[in-house]
Amino acid sequence: IRMPRSKKRNNRGGQHRGVQPFSDEDASIETLSHCSSLSDAASVAEEVGDVSEDAAQEDFEYKLKGYIDSTLDKSAKTRHSALDGLKTAMASKMLYEFLLERRITITDSIERCLKKGKGDEQRAAATLACLLCIQLGSGIESEEVFKTLKPIFMNILADRTANIQARQACATSLGVCSLVAEDDILDVYATMECFESLFAKSYTKEDGTQSVFNAQTTALHISALLAWALLLTICSNTEVKKILKKHLPRLPSLLESDDVNMRIAAGETIALIFELARDLDAEFEYEDLESLCANLNALATDGNKHRAKNDKRKQRSVFRDVLKAVEEGDFQTETIRFASERMYIDCWVKKRTYDAFRELVGSGMNYHLQANEFIRNVFELGAPLVVDSAALKAMKISRFERHLYNAAAFKARTKARSKFRDKRVDVGEFI
Repeated sequence: IRMPRSKKRNNRGGQHRGVQPFSDEDASIETLSHCSSLSDAASVAEEVGDVSEDAAQEDFEYKLKGYIDSTLDKSAKTRHSALDGLKTAMASKMLYEFLLERRITITDSIERCLKKGKGDEQRAAATLACLLCIQLGSGIESEEVFKTLKPIFMNILADRTANIQARQACATSLGVCSLVAEDDILDVYATMECFESLFAKSYTKEDGTQSVFNAQTTALHISALLAWALLLTICSNTEVKKILKKHLPRLPSLLESDDVNMRIAAGETIALIFELARDLDAEFEYEDLESLCANLNALATDGNKHRAKNDKRKQRSVFRDVLKAVEEGDFQTETIRFASERMYIDCWVKKRTYDAFRELVGSGMNYHLQANEFIRNVFELGAPLVVDSAALKAMKISRFERHLYNAAAFKARTKARSKFRDKRVDVGEFI
């Protein structure tokens, strides 16, 4: 029996009398037309984006020029803020061309702040000098900067009346700048002797008594020791042999220090020296190895209740690695990931160098590993990888295209699952 046809028409989808249904072909044409218009709009947006990027860069450089001018301000607070602004910029972005044109002006500002400033201002200026050399890289430009500032660093470092934190910053800056910009290895050795005159005061005295200093002086000795260890990584084999004889018998006495940071700095420096010694002679043997390993093991398992939990946790972690280095010549490799690359810290030489740069640039270290030619050369990473921004933009799809793709995927997924959701389907069909 044929059911009578309903007189009511379904007007959904625009199916009026004489109008054809909206086909898939029409939909694709409409979509292409829409995408084409979006593509035109996207190209305009790209041009606007490029203009906005240029404007942002101009604004950024304008702020930097303002900071440079403010380093000459009468107010110490304003000068300090300007130095901090320049530090932040240099730590987080490559500014080679900008700094190259203004290096003499910036060097003069740093010199003035080091000579006339006090405390925090001197510390900020010393750190800025380091970052300037790191930005300029190893070459005549950074050498000129360092030749101007090195005598001032040396004077502040030797001045017992100077602010102790400023002396610390000068020790760190003197070490890093020597690594980057010193053109004479004999001058590097002379700088190392300057550091030795400081941290050697913390050695156990000839009568066996432990040297006692306040926390600030100990911090200065730690900075001097770490800067010395950094320069030790570039010493000649002959110089390394001299240092082994002079310092390896006395360095273990620093492991008895009450300051956890001094103990850690001494332990890592000992591990570094053992690594360099074994590079020179695979059969290297230390006379008092058994006693040294016993001390290192005690620090790696330290459970003294009078020490802070965080200090003990940090100390045990470091000295487990130091003990392995001294006993077995082993190193716990660390992987540093940045962008699409990775770097392996696989020796104490590389670790001391990496830690020194990271202390200065902080969270900007991964960016410098990616973009700074000098730092990449230090860690043998090769030239910076060139990424075609235009190609990356071309690979990105618009929000509308992403919406169409997601809608199509959702529709296909719904169709595939619909028969499992329809209760009218015979269950036996799936058995």
